[in-house]
Order: sequence, then C-alpha cells, then structure tokens
Amino acid sequence: MRKPRYDINIENFLPHRPPMLMECTTPYLDADSVETHFKITESSIFTDTKGRFSEPGLIETAAQACSAITGQDFFEDDDLEGKGNKVVGYISAIKKVEIFLLPVVGDIIITKASLISRFDTGDMTICTIKSSTLRGDDVVINCTFNFLIHEV
Repeated sequence: MRKPRYDINIENFLPHRPPMLMECTTPYLDADSVETHFKITESSIFTDTKGRFSEPGLIETAAQACSAITGQDFFEDDDLEGKGNKVVGYISAIKKVEIFLLPVVGDIIITKASLISRFDTGDMTICTIKSSTLRGDDVVINCTFNFLIHEV
C-alpha cells in the first residue's frame, strides 16, 4: 500500500502542459484519495471576460485532480518530481456532473476526490473516481469519472 504524500506537485505527474495544465497545489494524496487547491486566475483559458471560471474548466480541474490517485502508481515511491512520467490518461466517461456555481478570478477552489473502483491489467488501469469541488463552504461541482490510464 502506498504511503500518503504531502505537498507534492502533481503537475509533474500529469501529461498536460499549458494552457491545459491546471497549476495547483496538492496538500494530500494517498492510494484512494486526493486533495488539490487551485486559484482561479485571469490568464486561464477557462476564465471568461467577466472573470468567471467556466464549466469546462471546472470539469478539467476536477479530472486532473482525480487522475492523480491512480496515476501515481505508475511512478516509483521516491519519484517526487515525476521524472518517470511515461503515463497517459483518458476520461473514458463522465458519469455525473452537477455544477452549482461558477467561481471567479481570485477564488481558491478545493477539490477532494476518492476512488470508487479500480481494475488493473498490468500495463493499464481502469477506474471510477468521484470528486467534490468547494469554494469555502459552497459546493462548486460534483463529478464522477471513468478513467483509462496506461504507460506509453
């Protein structure tokens, strides 16, 4: 069982690159759950002219947080910089999305996700993960995703 990780940079473990990479902090990650913090910026491609963070941006932020749970297993325990990044992940299904509000520039949103189910084939993982994103005490979005993650 993987030990919990604290204050890691999950950007090193994701295949995304700007402008799609949601630069966030990850105060906690273990084998079954993750928490990420993301500050909405004006420069994000998902921020509109009124300063609101869009629905696709919320979904993408949640998906990137979720993928850290199973994606981390494709890296060695001591690889905290993501040097062994040879993993690709796909959202195979968005099973549920409930959007309650659109955060604005300057807001910090916190995504908490947990693993529901997982099937490993050796080179590939198929999993279902649910997440909730909050702004303070307000729920921003709830999602449930299916992912396919594999090494390249």
